[in-house]
Amino acid sequence: MTYDYIIVGAGSAGCILASRLSENGKHTVLVVEAGGNDNSFWFKIPVGYARSYYNPRVNWMYNSEPEAELKGRNIYVPRGKVQGGSGSINAMIFVRGAREDFDDWARAGNPGWTYEEVLPYFRKLETHANGASSWHGGDGPIHITPMRGMTHRITDAFLESCRTLGLPMNADFNGADIEGAGVYDVNTNRGQRSHSSAEYLRPALGRANLTIERNTQVERLTFAVDGRITGIEVRQDGQKRTFIARREVILAAGAVGSPQIMQLSGLGDGDMLKSVGLDVRRHLPAVGRNMQDHLCASYYYRATIPTLNDEFGSLFGQAKLGLQYLLTGKGPFAMSVNQAGGFFRGAEDEAQPNIQLYFNPLSYRIPKDPKAGLKPEPYPGYLICFNSCRPASRGNITITSADPLAAPAIHPNYLSANKDVEEVVQGSRLVRKIAAAAALFSVTAEEVSPGPDLNSDEALIDYFRENSGSIYHLCGTCAMGPDHETSVVDARLKVHGVEGLRIVDASIFPNITAGNINAPTMMVAEKGADLILEDAA
Repeated sequence: MTYDYIIVGAGSAGCILASRLSENGKHTVLVVEAGGNDNSFWFKIPVGYARSYYNPRVNWMYNSEPEAELKGRNIYVPRGKVQGGSGSINAMIFVRGAREDFDDWARAGNPGWTYEEVLPYFRKLETHANGASSWHGGDGPIHITPMRGMTHRITDAFLESCRTLGLPMNADFNGADIEGAGVYDVNTNRGQRSHSSAEYLRPALGRANLTIERNTQVERLTFAVDGRITGIEVRQDGQKRTFIARREVILAAGAVGSPQIMQLSGLGDGDMLKSVGLDVRRHLPAVGRNMQDHLCASYYYRATIPTLNDEFGSLFGQAKLGLQYLLTGKGPFAMSVNQAGGFFRGAEDEAQPNIQLYFNPLSYRIPKDPKAGLKPEPYPGYLICFNSCRPASRGNITITSADPLAAPAIHPNYLSANKDVEEVVQGSRLVRKIAAAAALFSVTAEEVSPGPDLNSDEALIDYFRENSGSIYHLCGTCAMGPDHETSVVDARLKVHGVEGLRIVDASIFPNITAGNINAPTMMVAEKGADLILEDAA
């Protein structure tokens, strides 16, 4: 079958592209999704993401290769395998990133991507609970809910500790400045997850010019004799099918899926492609490189007052919270468990905030056994998690064979840059400084782990190496830039030297943004849709 545009991946970006490219009625659009529908109740309820964490039906459940700087550990890399992509299974923290992040995109040779130029797209995609302003949108599809006023009372102690230490306070991380301590916004609407599948794609599927094919695995791109992309080959229900694109194929399969499809199609580093028996269609050495992620570790504390551990830790407590949610659409079930935090300078001479914190009034450990589920610690507790905002380490993603069903090799190369190791110490010291301030100290019984006996820089780094994990913000693997040797797409998101192919997802980030990356990924999709429609005019 033939369409004007084929979008590969119905994730956070792909759902927006499908809606925007089909809304004028002029173009036929096909969306291809490897997973199924996200119509389950558990995708709608915010706390339901705990059920998706180890669910292979909706999650690719990748693991990295052994990480040399993390004691040889394989790091878990969940990725959404369902309509809505990772936006259907994430924790919904809505952070755009710092102004400098996007100005750096433009400085890297990408005109049109400064903060001032992308701000209209952030505003376009949102309806903020406080209404439209110079910083926020008032009539966009994604609903943004501040958690201020709804957080657990121990969260107030965290914020008060930050205040007494003289740290900046911030009422809106998506406003004029990102720096400071505050309460996060979440993308929810009346207590339900508000993501691009629910708000963009689902309403658009009633259009005659928009088609979706679910449970459909893309195996490779197809080419004309002159090298132009003509469509995709897929496997669906055990059968091979081919779809043709009159105008463009748009990869929106994410930081893992997009470079994987490129490489399977002969687009990537020539030597690597030959090593797995593939013909080289075009030597693009940057495909799969420049991978970035936020690496985090948690500090666990026993509290002297009840926390969410007490409620989530019993069937009675869960039932009580569930009833509250069903009757009012409010309460912990309607929120992210990452309630507060902020962006801080780990040292006085840092030019901008370089450490992000999460304060969580629920302390839990990620089980090694996928069947164990996420369970709170068996005591009243809280945790403080931290990561570098802009890590300098760079990794890569490569296919391991010509088999489209084989998982790619994911090499994050965490802590391979000295700056990232320095920031481990900065973040560790900052966490302890806040926990020791009067307000939080007064409701804390003890630091459970790493524990007060670990206090040297070397011991704290060692703890981080043994206990850190991805915070699931993979990006940069098909980076945007002017040079085909060091980037994959240009500033209009067209693949260098390959006609008929664009990439519109988090893989195009030249550098990772401070904070959670779902919001900037949706911004990229809004802007990318405009670029595509401009070129079609």
